[in-house]
Amino acid sequence: MKTLFVLVLLLISNFVAHASDSIIVRKDGRLDILTAKQAAINKNTAKMTSNGQFRGYRLQVLNTRNREEAFKVKAELLQKYPDQKVFALFQSPYFKIRFGNFADREEAEKYKKEISRIYPQGVYVIQDAVDAAPTAADQLSEP
Repeated sequence: MKTLFVLVLLLISNFVAHASDSIIVRKDGRLDILTAKQAAINKNTAKMTSNGQFRGYRLQVLNTRNREEAFKVKAELLQKYPDQKVFALFQSPYFKIRFGNFADREEAEKYKKEISRIYPQGVYVIQDAVDAAPTAADQLSEP
């Protein structure tokens, strides 16, 4: 009886060991699209500040106490570069003129070289909250 029990146990374990159960998973192709969209949203959200703007770069063209000089430079920049934004900031006692909304530093450096020829007193690339960065919705058009 004991040997019969061992023999049955060996037969069962042999069947279990040689059984080749497999699971086939079929993934919906839309999951890849959804994952890519969420990754793009996460990437853009990481670049955002708490007030809804994006981390980017601007050029600081002028830092002066003279209000008239600051607004003269702002008007000149708006005339020469109508496609870019120019900002006049007042941080007591200084008026600061900042130029552009650049998502990456390389684009800001390109404009810096050009503007430095016009205003040689010093143009600096500064990190600032900008408006011009693309939104996640802009990057996620369906094919």
